[in-house]
Order: sequence, then structure tokens, then C-alpha cells
Amino acid sequence: MPSWDDMRVFLAVARADSLSRAAPVLRMDAATVGRRIARLEDELGAAVFVKSPQGYALTDLGTRMHEHAEHAEAALLRATEEARGDQVGLSGQIRIGAPDGAANYLLPQVCAAIGAENPELEIQILALPRVVNLSKREADMAVTVSPPEAGRLSVKRISDYKLHLAARSEIADAITTRADVKGYPMVGYIPDMIFDKELDYLGDLAVSGVQQASNSVAVQVASLRAGAGVGIVHDFSLPFAPELRRVLVEEVSLSRSFYLVRHMTDRTSDRLNRFADVLSRGIRREVARLEGQVA
Repeated sequence: MPSWDDMRVFLAVARADSLSRAAPVLRMDAATVGRRIARLEDELGAAVFVKSPQGYALTDLGTRMHEHAEHAEAALLRATEEARGDQVGLSGQIRIGAPDGAANYLLPQVCAAIGAENPELEIQILALPRVVNLSKREADMAVTVSPPEAGRLSVKRISDYKLHLAARSEIADAITTRADVKGYPMVGYIPDMIFDKELDYLGDLAVSGVQQASNSVAVQVASLRAGAGVGIVHDFSLPFAPELRRVLVEEVSLSRSFYLVRHMTDRTSDRLNRFADVLSRGIRREVARLEGQVA
């Protein structure tokens, strides 16, 4: 009968698709991880992974085991929380995945406030220019700009936020109509790296293309601050960019939403539920505070 330690190794490899990527998580070397998986398969008398140059993929048996192992992991976490008496304060490590707009301009302040109230808590912010894979446990929860359409995930809408065209003051002064925008280079996302349809902001404003592009919101804002042209920015980023001014506020105004996405098996974790609640409230307050400064 496999032990929980065997299941812990199995879960890490299943989430990483690779011995070498699972090894740092387990604090083992890749060869040891490989031996542990081989021993597990010997005990079971069947393969749980298909090995290939591309990595480790779950077999049918491995897929069934993965679901049960995740439930066991969640139950163990709940038991550990109760033993620690976590109602006194949050502790341990929690990782949040987020698009870099939220990761750069919202989460540092929100997480600093949560950390100040919970000194035993370690918060990690994973900023990625793509969708965070919760099924692979890249993070405990994720802030997204659209609700996922597949997967065993729970979704909660956190907050709406606004976006407008912005440019350095000397450029903004010269823009009074949409036609004026075409006289300046457009700053925005690299078109083929837009990972969510909600990030495709520019529409017909970018008829002639994006002249200065990045997959990072922070880089786009920095480019606009340097006078690279005109682009769509989050209103909540503008207090961090005093050189920029919104233009055509009534004519070009966008609204989007943030969602908090979690793995379905974590719904029974009091610790993660409590953290999700304070995180959501913090994000709502911070969006309102920063947008209020711009308005």
C-alpha cells in the first residue's frame, strides 16, 4: 500500500510533468524522484506515468489516482489547520497567480496589509503573462481577467476596473479627437501573445498596428512614461505614473473584471477560504482607492 509520502511525490511529478521540475518542490534530486516513482509503480504493479522526451504524462490509472490523492491532500491540510488553531491567524505559505497589471499595481499593497495582520504567513505573488495553471498547482489561487471555461475550479467575481487611453502630458495636450490618436505610435500588447480575449483592448484604434509592444503591462506603462506614444492603461496604474494623463475619457472607456479562481478541492480549506476573503476585499478596496485618485 503506497504511503502518503509516495503520494506526495506522485502529486509533485503529476503537476510538474517532469522529474527535474518536481525535484526542487520535493527538495530531492531528480534521480531520487525517479526512483521513488519507479518504486511506487512496482508496488502498484502498473504504470502511473507514460514517460517520453516531452515529460511525464498520467496514465488512466494515474489520472484516477491523481483525483483521490488531491482529495487526501486537502483532507490532510484541513487536519493540519485544525491542529495549528489557525483561527488565531493565517500562517504557512500561500501563492497567488495574477496577470502582471494586478501583480504590479494592486497585489503588493494588498498583500503587505494582509501580511502585517498575519506575521506567520508567507505570501508569494506569481506574475505571469499567461493563464496560471491551477491544476498543476502553480499557485493556490489565481486572479484572472475572465472566468475559466473548463476544469474543476471555483470562480468568484472580485471587482470591476476601468481602462482609458493615456499618454505623456505633452502628447495628451495635442489629442482632442480619435483622429488625433492616429498621429502617434500605439503602445500595447504583442498581438500574438494576448493570452485572454479581455486583454485585446485596442480594437480599431490600432488599425496600423502596435508600434511599441510588450507582453507586460508594466513595460507598456513604462514605455508611455518615456513618451513612446499612446496606449490603453488601467486607471489603477496611473497614480504610479504621474507623467501620464488620460485622453478622450468619454469616447474611449473600457471596463473589465477581476475574478478569483481556486481549485475545487480547496473549498473545504478554512485557511484558504479566509485568505481568499481578505484578498478579495483588499483588491476591491485598492482598486477603488487608486481609481478614486485618478477621478
